[in-house]
Amino acid sequence: MSREQRARVDAMMRQPRPEGPRSVAAIRVGFEELMAQMIVPGNIRTTRTTLADRPALRVEPDNGPRAGTILYFHGGGWVFGSPETALPLTGHLVAKTGFGAYSLDYRLAPEHPFPAAIEDTLSAYRALLDRGEDPSTIAFAGDSAGGGLTVTTCLAARDAGLPLPAAIVAFSPGLDATRTGRSMDIKEGIDPIFTRKAVERTGAMYLAGADPHQPLLSPAVLADLTGFPPMLIQVGTNEILLDDSTRLAARARAAGVDVILDVTADVPHVFQSFAGVLDEADEALDRAALFLSQRIRARGAAHTSAR
Repeated sequence: MSREQRARVDAMMRQPRPEGPRSVAAIRVGFEELMAQMIVPGNIRTTRTTLADRPALRVEPDNGPRAGTILYFHGGGWVFGSPETALPLTGHLVAKTGFGAYSLDYRLAPEHPFPAAIEDTLSAYRALLDRGEDPSTIAFAGDSAGGGLTVTTCLAARDAGLPLPAAIVAFSPGLDATRTGRSMDIKEGIDPIFTRKAVERTGAMYLAGADPHQPLLSPAVLADLTGFPPMLIQVGTNEILLDDSTRLAARARAAGVDVILDVTADVPHVFQSFAGVLDEADEALDRAALFLSQRIRARGAAHTSAR
């Protein structure tokens, strides 16, 4: 691990930004420009497609995918981001696991506030099941807001009586719209990306007046995770959202769920995006790929033998 690499990434994320609140359009463009600087592996291929009537990006290894599907939900505070901005993450997961992925272009706030995103992600999962994919060969993965969607989509699927996926991988998930975690305050200034004011602004766009005190908006403090599949939660210590992850992991353990809370020191929000630049990012993605390969293989093998 490199202290110098971490310092360079921190400095990069602290570059001066325009003062004052930016328009939604400006936020979206700025995020696209930032993510365009990240490294996408070369040994993958992408195809634009649809899933449950929503645009999606199909990501596969060059030599074709092995059995198993990653359903990926991109980050962006439920307001910005796209399958293309998440490609540095989906691309590396696909390259490292050999699984194919669908990265969903779910509807965004403020045009489409809560619960539109969850409706879309649940419909995408249902579409995979309807086409005959075995849930034991499907994993949810996502970053930031999309990491939160891995959990809330699982809640919605369970409430709808659907079988749950084999595993969940969440990178720096957003899991608490009540913003009550201590890290929201004690990591202010240490976090090179977010401030409380910034996340509350985009969060309000997604809430659109909805009460944040409900499981689909604040699962870290309110969700019953009984029956959930194994979970891997990766987060950095330099995040105001750190306690979203730590509290969800505690709830998962209390509910008897297999959970790995993977905390990396001195790295920012969704540090895995810096694969190829930051050693910790590559190592974290290796761990995520191993987790996915073990869970999909183990559940799929057990299902096959049972038949």
